[in-house]
Amino acid sequence: MAIPTSRTKENAQITLFPDLCIGCGSCVEVCKDFNFKIENNKVALANTSIFGCIACGHCVAICPTNAIEISGRLLTKTDLFELPGKSEAANYNQLLALFQRRRSIREFTDEPVSFEIIQKVIEAAQTSPMGLPPSDVHLMVLDSKEKNRAFVKDFVEYLSSMKWFVSNWFLAIMRPFWGKANDELFKGFVRPLFNAYTDSNLRGENIVTYDAPVAIYFYGSPFTDPADPIVAATTAMYAAESLGLGTCMLGAIHPLIQNGKKAKRLREKYGIKYPSREGVFVIFGHPKPIYLKGIRRSFASVDFVK
Repeated sequence: MAIPTSRTKENAQITLFPDLCIGCGSCVEVCKDFNFKIENNKVALANTSIFGCIACGHCVAICPTNAIEISGRLLTKTDLFELPGKSEAANYNQLLALFQRRRSIREFTDEPVSFEIIQKVIEAAQTSPMGLPPSDVHLMVLDSKEKNRAFVKDFVEYLSSMKWFVSNWFLAIMRPFWGKANDELFKGFVRPLFNAYTDSNLRGENIVTYDAPVAIYFYGSPFTDPADPIVAATTAMYAAESLGLGTCMLGAIHPLIQNGKKAKRLREKYGIKYPSREGVFVIFGHPKPIYLKGIRRSFASVDFVK
């Protein structure tokens, strides 16, 4: 039985061309579903597969003679391309500089972000390491300030109808069930955020997505690895930085539009196909502020196991 996703529930098909095979065994080594064996110095299918071919493409990417072809699970031979040379890749210092230059930007110029740049950001995000293929990450793109404002208006109206969710009586009822940490989070973050979003909207201000020229929602399906939308969104942010855009990851919208009939109606209005365990909005635009210094950050702990 194939590993299911929202896009396919079938295994990929493996086609071998033994006459082209030189028996190097590279495919046997890299296939972690154990689909291959070397028999009489030629590649052959083994009967040791765990899941059936998932179309990860490792075997076709490493074969020096094109002796293997994979089709299915949305992969075809036209998806193969020659890897850029090492000389074209960023070195560590260049990559670190890109990471260090990125800051969370919430103030943007009025310059729109072109469709070509949005496509480049998405193209880069598609290279992200995302669980088992084909990727089950979905994107909802708001590609203008006007579309952004329309979404925020609907979102805040939805929040206004849900204020009981942060009321004293509801939090008191829920505290024994979700514990001290969640209680502190709701009182110290979620409730003030609810109030700030709704109050600012009444004043004609947008502190939800900050009138960014572009907002992209990365989300999953019931089959998606929870980390995948976040990984893709992170890649998109660094790609945007390399293209001269400012970005900011917005984590508060996603959890508030997952449950209930009203949330479902909001998702459906904007073509959001599924509720998702994890997801995140990222805003993009040409940055207005110019930062001169970076801020050194740290992890909560880094413990090397003895």
